[in-house]
Amino acid sequence: MSKQKAIVGIVMGSDSDLSIMQAAADTLQQFNIPFELTIVSAHRTPLRLVEYANVAKSRGFKAIIAGAGGAAHLPGMIASITTVPVIGVPIKSKKSLDGLDSILSILQMPDGVPVATVALDGAKNAALLAIQIIATSDESVSTALEQFKKQLQADVLDKASKLKADWNNEFDV
Repeated sequence: MSKQKAIVGIVMGSDSDLSIMQAAADTLQQFNIPFELTIVSAHRTPLRLVEYANVAKSRGFKAIIAGAGGAAHLPGMIASITTVPVIGVPIKSKKSLDGLDSILSILQMPDGVPVATVALDGAKNAALLAIQIIATSDESVSTALEQFKKQLQADVLDKASKLKADWNNEFDV
Protein backbone atom coordinates (compact mmCIF):
# COMPACT_ATOMS: atom_id res chain seq x y z
CA MET A 1 0.00 0.00 0.00
CA SER A 2 1.34 3.43 -0.85
CA LYS A 3 1.97 5.77 2.04
CA GLN A 4 -1.19 7.84 2.38
CA LYS A 5 -2.32 10.10 5.17
CA ALA A 6 -3.88 7.95 7.89
CA ILE A 7 -7.64 8.29 8.33
CA VAL A 8 -7.93 5.69 11.09
CA GLY A 9 -5.87 5.57 14.23
CA ILE A 10 -5.26 2.23 15.93
CA VAL A 11 -4.00 2.62 19.47
CA MET A 12 -3.34 0.16 22.22
CA GLY A 13 -2.31 0.49 25.82
CA SER A 14 0.68 -1.84 25.54
CA ASP A 15 2.68 -3.75 22.95
CA SER A 16 1.29 -6.92 24.52
CA ASP A 17 -2.02 -5.96 22.86
CA LEU A 18 -0.53 -6.08 19.36
CA SER A 19 -1.35 -9.76 18.84
CA ILE A 20 -5.05 -8.82 19.09
CA MET A 21 -4.93 -5.39 17.43
CA GLN A 22 -3.08 -6.78 14.40
CA ALA A 23 -6.44 -8.01 13.12
CA ALA A 24 -7.66 -4.40 12.87
CA ALA A 25 -4.58 -3.41 10.89
CA ASP A 26 -4.91 -6.43 8.59
CA THR A 27 -8.58 -5.68 7.92
CA LEU A 28 -7.95 -2.01 7.16
CA GLN A 29 -5.16 -3.04 4.78
CA GLN A 30 -7.56 -5.44 3.04
CA PHE A 31 -9.78 -2.44 2.27
CA ASN A 32 -6.86 -0.12 1.44
CA ILE A 33 -7.74 2.21 4.31
CA PRO A 34 -4.68 4.18 5.44
CA PHE A 35 -4.07 3.95 9.17
CA GLU A 36 -1.46 4.40 11.83
CA LEU A 37 -0.69 2.00 14.65
CA THR A 38 0.81 3.14 17.94
CA ILE A 39 0.90 2.68 21.71
CA VAL A 40 -0.82 5.22 23.93
CA SER A 41 -1.16 4.21 27.56
CA ALA A 42 -3.93 5.93 29.50
CA HIS A 43 -2.08 5.37 32.77
CA ARG A 44 1.61 5.49 31.86
CA THR A 45 1.52 8.23 29.19
CA PRO A 46 -1.53 10.38 29.99
CA LEU A 47 -0.09 13.50 28.33
CA ARG A 48 0.57 11.53 25.13
CA LEU A 49 -3.06 10.35 25.26
CA VAL A 50 -4.34 13.92 25.59
CA GLU A 51 -2.16 15.13 22.70
CA TYR A 52 -3.18 12.20 20.49
CA ALA A 53 -6.88 12.81 21.11
CA ASN A 54 -6.56 16.61 20.76
CA VAL A 55 -5.07 16.41 17.26
CA ALA A 56 -7.01 13.40 15.92
CA LYS A 57 -9.64 15.44 14.08
CA SER A 58 -7.19 17.98 12.64
CA ARG A 59 -5.06 15.09 11.38
CA GLY A 60 -8.05 13.86 9.36
CA PHE A 61 -8.98 10.76 11.35
CA LYS A 62 -12.46 9.41 10.59
CA ALA A 63 -12.31 6.87 13.44
CA ILE A 64 -10.04 5.69 16.23
CA ILE A 65 -9.82 2.04 17.25
CA ALA A 66 -8.58 1.77 20.82
CA GLY A 67 -7.73 -1.57 22.37
CA ALA A 68 -7.13 -1.97 26.07
CA GLY A 69 -7.14 -4.67 28.72
CA GLY A 70 -7.67 -4.62 32.46
CA ALA A 71 -9.04 -1.27 33.64
CA ALA A 72 -9.28 -0.32 29.92
CA HIS A 73 -9.54 3.45 30.27
CA LEU A 74 -7.89 4.21 26.92
CA PRO A 75 -10.98 4.25 24.64
CA GLY A 76 -13.11 6.27 27.05
CA MET A 77 -10.41 8.81 27.80
CA ILE A 78 -9.79 9.37 24.09
CA ALA A 79 -13.54 9.70 23.50
CA SER A 80 -13.78 12.25 26.31
CA ILE A 81 -11.39 14.54 24.43
CA THR A 82 -12.12 14.13 20.70
CA THR A 83 -15.23 14.26 18.53
CA VAL A 84 -13.80 11.54 16.27
CA PRO A 85 -15.78 8.28 16.71
CA VAL A 86 -13.95 5.87 19.03
CA ILE A 87 -14.34 2.13 18.77
CA GLY A 88 -13.21 0.26 21.87
CA VAL A 89 -11.73 -3.23 21.75
CA PRO A 90 -11.76 -4.90 25.16
CA ILE A 91 -8.74 -7.18 25.43
CA LYS A 92 -8.42 -10.22 27.62
CA SER A 93 -5.05 -9.60 29.23
CA LYS A 94 -2.98 -11.80 31.53
CA LYS A 95 -4.13 -9.91 34.62
CA SER A 96 -7.75 -9.48 33.58
CA LEU A 97 -10.84 -11.05 35.05
CA ASP A 98 -11.43 -13.17 31.92
CA GLY A 99 -11.82 -9.88 30.03
CA LEU A 100 -14.98 -8.89 31.88
CA ASP A 101 -13.18 -5.96 33.51
CA SER A 102 -12.14 -4.65 30.09
CA ILE A 103 -15.59 -5.13 28.58
CA LEU A 104 -17.33 -3.27 31.39
CA SER A 105 -14.73 -0.48 31.51
CA ILE A 106 -15.27 0.27 27.82
CA LEU A 107 -18.98 -0.48 27.63
CA GLN A 108 -20.20 1.45 30.67
CA MET A 109 -19.44 4.99 29.50
CA PRO A 110 -21.30 7.94 31.02
CA ASP A 111 -23.83 9.96 29.03
CA GLY A 112 -22.10 12.32 26.63
CA VAL A 113 -19.00 10.16 26.09
CA PRO A 114 -19.98 7.37 23.70
CA VAL A 115 -17.59 4.59 22.79
CA ALA A 116 -18.71 1.94 20.32
CA THR A 117 -17.69 -1.36 21.88
CA VAL A 118 -17.03 -4.61 20.06
CA ALA A 119 -16.63 -8.12 21.46
CA LEU A 120 -13.72 -9.22 23.61
CA ASP A 121 -10.61 -9.33 21.39
CA GLY A 122 -12.83 -8.18 18.48
CA ALA A 123 -10.30 -6.02 16.63
CA LYS A 124 -11.43 -7.23 13.19
CA ASN A 125 -15.00 -6.10 13.86
CA ALA A 126 -13.67 -2.78 15.17
CA ALA A 127 -11.94 -2.24 11.83
CA LEU A 128 -15.08 -3.22 9.95
CA LEU A 129 -17.08 -0.71 11.99
CA ALA A 130 -14.51 1.99 11.17
CA ILE A 131 -14.82 1.00 7.50
CA GLN A 132 -18.60 1.32 7.73
CA ILE A 133 -18.21 4.82 9.17
CA ILE A 134 -15.88 5.78 6.31
CA ALA A 135 -18.23 4.17 3.76
CA THR A 136 -20.97 6.68 4.64
CA SER A 137 -19.01 9.34 2.79
CA ASP A 138 -16.75 7.35 0.42
CA GLU A 139 -18.49 5.49 -2.40
CA SER A 140 -15.49 3.32 -3.28
CA VAL A 141 -15.22 2.10 0.31
CA SER A 142 -18.99 1.51 0.35
CA THR A 143 -18.73 -0.59 -2.80
CA ALA A 144 -15.85 -2.63 -1.37
CA LEU A 145 -17.83 -3.19 1.84
CA GLU A 146 -20.86 -4.37 -0.15
CA GLN A 147 -18.64 -6.86 -2.00
CA PHE A 148 -17.19 -8.06 1.32
CA LYS A 149 -20.69 -8.67 2.71
CA LYS A 150 -21.73 -10.52 -0.46
CA GLN A 151 -18.66 -12.73 -0.11
CA LEU A 152 -19.55 -13.51 3.50
CA GLN A 153 -22.99 -14.61 2.33
CA ALA A 154 -21.56 -16.69 -0.52
CA ASP A 155 -19.15 -18.42 1.86
CA VAL A 156 -21.99 -19.44 4.19
CA LEU A 157 -24.16 -20.67 1.31
CA ASP A 158 -21.27 -22.72 -0.06
CA LYS A 159 -20.74 -24.34 3.34
CA ALA A 160 -24.49 -24.99 3.70
CA SER A 161 -24.57 -26.58 0.25
CA LYS A 162 -21.65 -28.84 1.15
CA LEU A 163 -23.35 -29.91 4.38
CA LYS A 164 -26.59 -30.56 2.50
CA ALA A 165 -24.76 -32.84 0.08
CA ASP A 166 -22.78 -34.59 2.83
CA TRP A 167 -25.70 -35.08 5.23
CA ASN A 168 -28.74 -35.23 2.91
CA ASN A 169 -30.31 -32.18 4.54
CA GLU A 170 -33.60 -31.06 2.99
CA PHE A 171 -33.54 -27.39 3.96
CA ASP A 172 -32.73 -25.28 0.91
CA VAL A 173 -33.45 -21.56 0.98
